[in-house]
Amino acid sequence: MRTSKVWEILRKFKELCRFHGWRTSENEDWIETGSEFHNFLLTRDVHPSSFKTIAANRKCIVREGLSYRVVEAAYTAWLFSEAPHENIVKMFLSNPEFLKRTALYDLSPIMEGRNTCLKLNCTSSPVFREFEKFLEKELGIKVEPYTDLDGSFESFTFAEVS
Repeated sequence: MRTSKVWEILRKFKELCRFHGWRTSENEDWIETGSEFHNFLLTRDVHPSSFKTIAANRKCIVREGLSYRVVEAAYTAWLFSEAPHENIVKMFLSNPEFLKRTALYDLSPIMEGRNTCLKLNCTSSPVFREFEKFLEKELGIKVEPYTDLDGSFESFTFAEVS
């Protein structure tokens, strides 16, 4: 049930993307802008080692007719229906390449009935910026920078990690 709500959010966003002239897929969760693919990965939870491997690999499957091809995703957004494990957040923050190419969205507050989404997005992806605007303007969800509960790391902006 939780993941299906995230799928519905992404489905509505993909409909909006078509108005920008971006190519989307009916069956896969990517958006193509020019020659770049912006991949969305929906998950409830992921093991830290799997996260590291997938984030470093940056592959995306594109279906064309009856065949498939593998492309390199310029950017990847992880949409978590449950709060990501602290080890994933720390691994993400400690890797400059992840910060440039990967965004994390914690949608668990939405699943709990609150209109809040937590983000870790330092990418320059126009699709992810549009996703954040979509959440706020179309769905009334406040997108807030992620901070952990004990304050061991602060909110940050793209300018701080460039």
